Amino acid sequence: MTTESLPAAAVDVRAVTREFGTVTALSGVDLTVAAGEFVSLIGPSGCGKSTLLRLIADLDRPTSGQVSVFGRSAEQARLAHDYGIAFQQAGLLPWRTVRANIELPLSLHGVGRAGRRERATEMLDLVGLTEFADHFPDQLSGGMQQRVAIARALAERPSLLLMDEPFGALDEMTRERLQSELVRICAETRAAVVFVTHSIPEAVFLSDRVVVMSPRPGRIADVVPVRLGAGDRDDGLREDRAYFDAVTAVREALHGGVTGTPRGVETR
Repeated sequence: MTTESLPAAAVDVRAVTREFGTVTALSGVDLTVAAGEFVSLIGPSGCGKSTLLRLIADLDRPTSGQVSVFGRSAEQARLAHDYGIAFQQAGLLPWRTVRANIELPLSLHGVGRAGRRERATEMLDLVGLTEFADHFPDQLSGGMQQRVAIARALAERPSLLLMDEPFGALDEMTRERLQSELVRICAETRAAVVFVTHSIPEAVFLSDRVVVMSPRPGRIADVVPVRLGAGDRDDGLREDRAYFDAVTAVREALHGGVTGTPRGVETR
């Protein structure tokens, strides 16, 4: 395959710096995320993880450098609905049912009633909430609300999903269950994902690569490949030696350790 025939990267960040007055949040960041790849951003509070995600989403603009999504500018990608986005708070409209919340972006972009209903039905089945279609958000648990938010983010079939600590406010049991659900959903949709988290185990469980960021000004300090096998990422993986080895590798990269731990440990 020639270079010219290679598909455009889902995300391509080149020499990006973001300054807020006298504060430099990001400095000289380079990052490429391949189509279909799951990449987590991890680092200390204030290192610019969420800022980088917002630049990719065109919710903010870099002071210098370039951001492209599937070969177009971040602004063009936003206007073309190339990505879906989910935040720590589900952000559902309380007066709309679950189905109506999922249909909202489709409605805003002119999809007809029959098309909206069909797609919402597909998304409800994907996130396992078919029987709750006519419920309102305050009738759902926090974890269920986040599943609705993910379904809404995927409603327009984006090729990229941007997620900013979507499970951060959940209890550990619900969080692990939704991590497993997200692995399944990504396998089915084949969307690329950029995922912000403070949790090392979460980053390892979900990701193909973990991008470790430095304290402010945020730079990419290390990239840890995690080759655990997408099809094998069930709850049993959390007890696997290779999983623990990968968690250790990310922790040591996060703390600046140099141990010689091999990158990309594979399950046996």
